[in-house]
Amino acid sequence: VQLQASGGGLVQAGGSLRLSCAASGNIFSILDTGWYRQAPGTARELVALITAGGSISYADFVNERFTISRDKAKNTLYLQMHSLKPEDTATYYCNLEITTNDVKFYSVWGQGTLVTVSS
Repeated sequence: VQLQASGGGLVQAGGSLRLSCAASGNIFSILDTGWYRQAPGTARELVALITAGGSISYADFVNERFTISRDKAKNTLYLQMHSLKPEDTATYYCNLEITTNDVKFYSVWGQGTLVTVSS
């Protein structure tokens, strides 16, 4: 199972970006999914989460600026980000919990996509 994250880049404060995370390989089902971020010198932190049952939660710092969503048919997770701030600058990672056709469970991380917000 592989994850391909994309959509990061350089944007001015107040701008928007849409991150994508596409899963491929031996996938039977996708359970909990989430976006995390890590700024230099800091610990990785949760940004947003969608559970297997569809419940959505966000970190407090999101403050209604980001929207997490997923397309089950495409095995793809998204993070739409608006009103970006310089403090949102970080490498963003997707994480998907996956069961395979041969009944194995994996928690898989994407390679990270860098988001840089200039002031």
